[in-house]
Amino acid sequence: QVQLVESGGGLVQAGGSLRLSCAASGRTFSSYAMGWFRQAPGKEREFVAAINWSGHSTKVADSVKGRFTISRENAKNTVTLQMNSLKPEDTAVYYCAASPARYELGVTRPEYDYWGQGTQVTVSS
Repeated sequence: QVQLVESGGGLVQAGGSLRLSCAASGRTFSSYAMGWFRQAPGKEREFVAAINWSGHSTKVADSVKGRFTISRENAKNTVTLQMNSLKPEDTAVYYCAASPARYELGVTRPEYDYWGQGTQVTVSS
């Protein structure tokens, strides 16, 4: 079992930045690849970014490429999503997720076994 708690969401103007953090507890954090997903009102939850167990391999969605960066610090059991140049269309609830396929960079929801409760990000125009 892994428990995940997101933080760092909030209200920001377009062009601004936010840094989301996800704190993990339970089983060994480095046993998992980690991902960020988001869900806007009335839309499906979509992939944002993923990082493998070591942090040496990452993937981001095309919609956030060049603006968002995912990183992790295994010693602190945390994964971070740095979001720059935010746009109103980035408004969503952002979820942290853990996958036991530690070497993979999963982009679909079924690949992840554990989820946080989500944190709201609102970008005003």
